[in-house]
Amino acid sequence: MKKIIIILAILSIFLVYNETKADTIIIPETSIRLRVIPNSNNTEDIVIKRMVKDYLEENTYQLLKDVKTIQEARLILQNNLSTIDENINNIFKNNNYDKNYTLNYGQNYFPKKIYKGVTYEEGYYESLVVSIGEAKGDNWWCVLFPPLCLMEAENYEEVEYKSWIKETLSKIF
Repeated sequence: MKKIIIILAILSIFLVYNETKADTIIIPETSIRLRVIPNSNNTEDIVIKRMVKDYLEENTYQLLKDVKTIQEARLILQNNLSTIDENINNIFKNNNYDKNYTLNYGQNYFPKKIYKGVTYEEGYYESLVVSIGEAKGDNWWCVLFPPLCLMEAENYEEVEYKSWIKETLSKIF
């Protein structure tokens, strides 16, 4: 009986800890976000969004992979905006896509987002945003600096986190 009470207490602590931890993650002030907003959610617009996203992931990762400070990241982005703009324009031309787009680096609005149980608060964030056409489709975004979402560009393996409590409970049962 005593063993069951201890297990239930440990399990309760584990569940409460995980629940409060997943409520809100605050992306650091010293970060730069990346966002692509398609014209709409129709197939053609989503395909172009994905092409722009893929280009930005690979290109910005290569530009920023060795950067240590946000000041350095800002300078590199500002110095490469015209190249980024030209390459996005080429994606549109090469795919006969006739919508306009804007490329904006600065303080941009991000709506509240809940993803995998984590709440990302709405607000204005330093970011590089590509708005395509009417920009009414479902957007894609990530954290550009530090490169939290861009590590996939170099095929990093998924990290597996282990819980001592979970392992202990697995051994008992």
